[in-house]
Amino acid sequence: MSERLSITPLGPYIGAQISGADLTRPLSDNQFEQLYHAVLRHQVVFLRDQAITPQQQRALAQRFGELHIHPVYPHAEGVDEIIVLDTHNDNPPDNDNWHTDVTFIETPPAGAILAAKELPSTGGDTLWTSGIAAYEALSVPFRQLLSGLRAEHDFRKSFPEYKYRKTEEEHQRWREAVAKNPPLLHPVVRTHPVSGKQALFVNEGFTTRIVDVSEGNDSNLLIVFYVQIMPDDFVMQLHRF
Repeated sequence: MSERLSITPLGPYIGAQISGADLTRPLSDNQFEQLYHAVLRHQVVFLRDQAITPQQQRALAQRFGELHIHPVYPHAEGVDEIIVLDTHNDNPPDNDNWHTDVTFIETPPAGAILAAKELPSTGGDTLWTSGIAAYEALSVPFRQLLSGLRAEHDFRKSFPEYKYRKTEEEHQRWREAVAKNPPLLHPVVRTHPVSGKQALFVNEGFTTRIVDVSEGNDSNLLIVFYVQIMPDDFVMQLHRF
């Protein structure tokens, strides 16, 4: 049996589909190396028809590095590293804007593995965009302007208190999360530690302000950033998992 994965780019800047891997079994070192480099190159990759368990999903994720346990989202039974997103009419999406996951911690995760279990017959698509492509599309003078700028990221922007008052237990978990995750600063432009590529690192989900520019101008600059990451060429949309 061939260990060669088939990797098909889905767009000029972001996205690839991978076939030839069975995630219900541990990938060989060779296959994982191919997967790892595909993620580095394409930023988001899709593997269809993978009926993996939460335990198998965790095992794959652990090969990429240390895992994060989310402070407020519900976890998969017995697998705290996996969160369960259950969106329906009585529980609409709570973070439906452009965001990078978990930028409210000092060392944000390098990525995430999403396994779709139940899907609507239409809609419900997830979209990804490339902060690398957005940065590289900026003019050289504008890139120089951004050098050294820092932005504040705040857990409470995407997880406001009013959403976590259904029970005292839920509210207490939220209070503990806020105490453990105070607002912090990240560079506006981050350099990937492996690829060396630079990317815009601000997002509507958690970024509250840019601290190194005057008040008012920081809001205008954030609007420019958010518009910059949205061109269709930079966005990957997979209609059905």
